[in-house]
Amino acid sequence: MGNYRKAHYRTRDGQRMSASQYKKRRKLEIYFHIASLVLILGLITSGICFLAYKLKHKPVENTEVAQDAATTELTIVDTVVEDVEIEEENPYLKASEDADSFFDGYIVDIDSDTAYISSEEVQSSYGVLVNLDTGKAVASKDGNVRINPASMTKILTLLVAAEHIDSLDGTYTMTQEIGNYVFSKDCSAVGLKVGDVQTVKDMMYGTILPSGADAAMMLAEYVAGSQEAFVELMNEKLEELGLSDTAHFTNCIGVYDEDHYCTLTDMAMILKAAEENDLCHEVLNARTYTTSPTSEHPEGITISNWFMRRIEDKDIHGEIMGAKTGFVNQSGCCGASYMISNDGTHYICVTADAWSSWRCIYDQVDIYQTYTS
Repeated sequence: MGNYRKAHYRTRDGQRMSASQYKKRRKLEIYFHIASLVLILGLITSGICFLAYKLKHKPVENTEVAQDAATTELTIVDTVVEDVEIEEENPYLKASEDADSFFDGYIVDIDSDTAYISSEEVQSSYGVLVNLDTGKAVASKDGNVRINPASMTKILTLLVAAEHIDSLDGTYTMTQEIGNYVFSKDCSAVGLKVGDVQTVKDMMYGTILPSGADAAMMLAEYVAGSQEAFVELMNEKLEELGLSDTAHFTNCIGVYDEDHYCTLTDMAMILKAAEENDLCHEVLNARTYTTSPTSEHPEGITISNWFMRRIEDKDIHGEIMGAKTGFVNQSGCCGASYMISNDGTHYICVTADAWSSWRCIYDQVDIYQTYTS
């Protein structure tokens, strides 16, 4: 048998096993090892399956929670947006760039330091020059006397309209009633015919540049439904400005009426309020404008502010930035202008009772030359 050594197994009592006993024991050992191996493999397989299950199902649960949270969060945001109303700023109430430089309020201070306008070159019966940075009257010639403001009235018409519109693209149609009123009062006009359709922007420029009574009345009716209702808004504005003790209007175009009046300083403050509004400043500063097409003018009517165009080449120590003229027999030729001087000071000049429109311009030129720098 050579070097072969047979393993010897013994029973518990120490006796050597027979061949049959040995085979039986070895078979049991083999079964035991196989069962152990199967058990171990089963445990390993179970562990792997458990881990796979956890990995597979745990992220899904988290995703669902996250999705639920996101959905809940979005729902809350939607509810807030639906419940909160965001009020948009009215662009037609925007303040002009110059407004920050003006003094607060609308009461002009005329005192012992106010110079008397005594120059023979100033032939208007009344005049006042106000420094808008300080609120003081630099010079005056019966600046607190009550006058009929004629078409300077339309400065307030423009301002009140600007504060009550929500679009420049709204339209209004020229009526026979407006045409009859303008004709009967011999008013200046844009030249609109019955049936002509104009935008709010057209009516605003038409009110100021050619002093169009037709445009002004259309604007008043567009805003308030009637001239009478619009005049109520004008007088409410005078009260808001603190001018109602000395100013009161009965129409929107400046037609003479004993109850239609203001002082020169009142008109200076009306112009100040208009110049504080960016839209009004834009209109008052315009030299020319072309309206929407009309029945007689398919390309529109080109209108001009003749005061602005006539004074712009005069030496006034600054630049006129806005102006409006007026005329009625009882107040002669009137004018209100806004000027920024060469040194950056802001002024308003108002004159009344000149014998011509050119005389009104020359009187204001003389006042600016004498009292500004």
